[in-house]
Amino acid sequence: MKRVLVTGVLMLAFGAGCSPEVGSERWCNRMDETPKGDWTLNETKDYARYCLLGDDKDE
Repeated sequence: MKRVLVTGVLMLAFGAGCSPEVGSERWCNRMDETPKGDWTLNETKDYARYCLLGDDKDE
Protein backbone atom coordinates (compact mmCIF):
# COMPACT_ATOMS: atom_id res chain seq x y z
CA MET A 1 0.00 0.00 0.00
CA LYS A 2 2.83 2.36 0.85
CA ARG A 3 4.42 1.77 -2.55
CA VAL A 4 1.16 2.66 -4.33
CA LEU A 5 0.86 5.89 -2.34
CA VAL A 6 4.46 6.91 -3.06
CA THR A 7 4.00 6.12 -6.76
CA GLY A 8 0.82 8.23 -6.88
CA VAL A 9 2.49 11.20 -5.21
CA LEU A 10 5.46 11.02 -7.58
CA MET A 11 3.18 10.87 -10.61
CA LEU A 12 1.33 13.98 -9.45
CA ALA A 13 4.57 15.83 -8.77
CA PHE A 14 6.02 15.04 -12.19
CA GLY A 15 2.72 15.76 -13.95
CA ALA A 16 2.48 19.23 -12.43
CA GLY A 17 5.95 20.04 -13.71
CA CYS A 18 4.80 19.60 -17.31
CA SER A 19 2.33 22.49 -17.27
CA PRO A 20 3.48 25.68 -18.98
CA GLU A 21 4.10 28.71 -16.78
CA VAL A 22 1.07 30.96 -16.35
CA GLY A 23 1.34 33.94 -18.67
CA SER A 24 3.78 32.34 -21.08
CA GLU A 25 2.99 32.21 -24.79
CA ARG A 26 2.63 28.42 -24.54
CA TRP A 27 0.14 28.81 -21.67
CA CYS A 28 -1.89 31.38 -23.66
CA ASN A 29 -2.01 29.01 -26.64
CA ARG A 30 -3.14 26.14 -24.42
CA MET A 31 -5.88 28.31 -22.93
CA ASP A 32 -7.03 29.28 -26.45
CA GLU A 33 -7.59 25.57 -27.14
CA THR A 34 -9.43 24.97 -23.85
CA PRO A 35 -13.23 25.49 -23.91
CA LYS A 36 -14.04 28.77 -22.13
CA GLY A 37 -16.60 27.00 -19.94
CA ASP A 38 -13.81 24.87 -18.42
CA TRP A 39 -11.75 27.85 -17.25
CA THR A 40 -11.51 28.70 -13.56
CA LEU A 41 -11.96 32.27 -12.35
CA ASN A 42 -8.20 32.57 -11.75
CA GLU A 43 -7.42 31.28 -15.24
CA THR A 44 -9.82 33.82 -16.72
CA LYS A 45 -8.18 36.69 -14.84
CA ASP A 46 -4.68 35.49 -15.75
CA TYR A 47 -5.65 35.09 -19.42
CA ALA A 48 -7.02 38.63 -19.55
CA ARG A 49 -3.96 40.02 -17.77
CA TYR A 50 -1.20 38.24 -19.67
CA CYS A 51 -2.68 37.21 -23.02
CA LEU A 52 -5.08 40.05 -23.84
CA LEU A 53 -3.56 43.04 -22.07
CA GLY A 54 0.04 41.89 -22.40
CA ASP A 55 0.89 42.65 -18.77
CA ASP A 56 4.50 41.77 -17.98
CA LYS A 57 4.91 39.11 -15.27
CA ASP A 58 7.84 40.94 -13.63
CA GLU A 59 5.79 43.90 -12.43
